[in-house]
Amino acid sequence: MSARRKGAGLVPEMNVTPLVDVVLVLLIIFMVVTPQLEAGAAVELPAAAHADKGEDNSLTPTTVSLTAKGALFLDRQELPREQLVEKLRGIHAKDGQARVVLKADRAARYADVRAVFKTLQDIGFPGISLQVVEPPKQ
Repeated sequence: MSARRKGAGLVPEMNVTPLVDVVLVLLIIFMVVTPQLEAGAAVELPAAAHADKGEDNSLTPTTVSLTAKGALFLDRQELPREQLVEKLRGIHAKDGQARVVLKADRAARYADVRAVFKTLQDIGFPGISLQVVEPPKQ
């Protein structure tokens, strides 16, 4: 009993296993959910050396995506070209200052990208943005 009185009692230890389990579950959840948050279809974007960072605009732009195979998407919905143009005209009629972002796969034909860009210009959208990624650092 004299050992207890001198402070040699039990020393509490922290069990970090439950904390690590919770952190790993949260990490997995974020890894699964994050790719789904991106607007538009999943395309491999081309790299640009000095890409404009864009404006911090609170308005969510409409995203038009062009895949390598030539499929067109309005946000995440695949549409034939005629329906896409019709929906874009409706968006422009509702809001003449609506922002549009064009995401084209790096393997898409330039003629296809330019045709979609021209269609957006013809509809009358002001300032169409092309989405690109930063090239890898060397």
